[in-house]
Amino acid sequence: MINRPIRTEKEHAAALAEIEHYFNREPEVGTPEADRFDLLTLLIESYEEKHHPIGPSHPVEMIKHRMRTGDYTQADLAALLGSRARASEILQKKRRLTLSMIWKLSREWKIPADALVAPYPLAGEARRRNGSAKRKAA
Repeated sequence: MINRPIRTEKEHAAALAEIEHYFNREPEVGTPEADRFDLLTLLIESYEEKHHPIGPSHPVEMIKHRMRTGDYTQADLAALLGSRARASEILQKKRRLTLSMIWKLSREWKIPADALVAPYPLAGEARRRNGSAKRKAA
């Protein structure tokens, strides 16, 4: 029984095993079982945030996810952004999102603007940068 902060993967696994039975039979609010469930949840979340953090999603992946969940097509994205070529370049990470695009996606498709503003390298950008650094060193 975990009753202190989780510090190891073994303790994490034990806490997950202990909390699992609560998912099949949710405890009644105000009971000791509900308190135990809340405590385990907090301990597991704390450990996972520290040892298995989930970073922010890539802006283009956020758009693709919204396309899947909202039944949007690339043609819908093209209509929103102004052209098929622009939509294609965005999805292939060949063009960065502009502030205007971010605003439209946020307003029309309900994607949080803060999920779209993170800077990201364009396709092939990292390879070019690494390749030029090797040439300079030679």
